[in-house]
Amino acid sequence: MFDWILQIIENLGYFGLALLMLIENVFPPIPSELVMPLAGFLAAQGTFSIWGLIMAGSAGSLAGAVFWFYIGKAVGRDRLMRFSSRYGRWIAFSPSDIERAENWFDRHGKAAVFIGRLIPGVRSFISVPAGIANMNVPVFILYSTLGTIIWTGLLTYAGYLLQSQYEKVEDWLNPISWAVMGIVLAWYIYGVVTFDRRQNRSEGDG
Repeated sequence: MFDWILQIIENLGYFGLALLMLIENVFPPIPSELVMPLAGFLAAQGTFSIWGLIMAGSAGSLAGAVFWFYIGKAVGRDRLMRFSSRYGRWIAFSPSDIERAENWFDRHGKAAVFIGRLIPGVRSFISVPAGIANMNVPVFILYSTLGTIIWTGLLTYAGYLLQSQYEKVEDWLNPISWAVMGIVLAWYIYGVVTFDRRQNRSEGDG
């Protein structure tokens, strides 16, 4: 994968990097933890401007975030509520859970989008609940942009400093990615196991 990423950036320049980061957000198995440090390494060799790489990578990444935002918007609250009524146990979300999540997102959506763009394993998909919650588009783009520039900037600068050892950035971040995925899986299993109890409690409160 190293050679493939390197070839795209060298042949297509800043546009190629933006394209890679767009694909990374839509298809996460191409990791930004590898792409941006490699770009930083190229900047250290004098091939590209580090600021140009950060801006190009951020633009591509932000385009991917907007894509997922509109996927969430297309799904919409009503469709999600109907789906959860029918298949709530298997998605670990009942309609009442969705209402609580909406209330939480109304209060903390800006911080959730900003912080979510900084967390491996979460950053690609934090845009979906923002779209479902019908978050204000300029606000979503603002906080996504801030988080995205920080993330791509840190990765690029780490690759710039490490130079030929840029791949160590991915090695450092991989345990965090696996930990996040483990937490998400544990949360899902907990939601499935406790679904009936939570549903009964919600009906009792109602």
